[in-house]
Amino acid sequence: MYEKMDCTKNYTLEDERVLLRPLLAEDYNNLLPFALNEQNLWKYSLVSAAGKDGLQHYMNIALKAKDEGKEYPFIVFDKLMNEYAGSTRFYDIQNELQTVQLGYTWYGKKFQGTGLNKHCKFLLLSFVFEKTGFERLELRADNNNARSIAAMKSIGCKVDGILRKNMPTRNEGQRRDSIILSILKEEWFAEIKEALKRKL
Repeated sequence: MYEKMDCTKNYTLEDERVLLRPLLAEDYNNLLPFALNEQNLWKYSLVSAAGKDGLQHYMNIALKAKDEGKEYPFIVFDKLMNEYAGSTRFYDIQNELQTVQLGYTWYGKKFQGTGLNKHCKFLLLSFVFEKTGFERLELRADNNNARSIAAMKSIGCKVDGILRKNMPTRNEGQRRDSIILSILKEEWFAEIKEALKRKL
């Protein structure tokens, strides 16, 4: 039986490689090394977590949106390396329309290209389509962010199109083109689930 995505619940997703648990205010210290030492992680992000103040602002936005029932942020723990690796979240949660967006995803450089992202996505997609029964999961990226777009396509996302100059960037007076990708529930069960499982 499917259930609504409830931001007041404690959703913990895990397999043998990764643990995703709700982001907490005290996770500031777990993510601070990335904010201080890998500030380029947010080059294409609309909200940067670079620096002490940047990370605090980033987390405040995420936790406030969770309290309002709009977003569900996770912290990512790599069980293989026994270290915190980054963060990801559901946002624009539309229980009535059975759609949700997945984004704000970032991992430290040492975790990139290790297969961690595919494990995270498998858990998150399984949750969306098998626990909540949502019909559509959407992902967006700066159309210049080739690495992120390639990662999304590699898990089976299909391109819906490009929204031209739809969002202002953090650079004064500039706007970005956003690429829209998605996975539908029938695609998950028909092909994407098994294809992604083989890549884990």
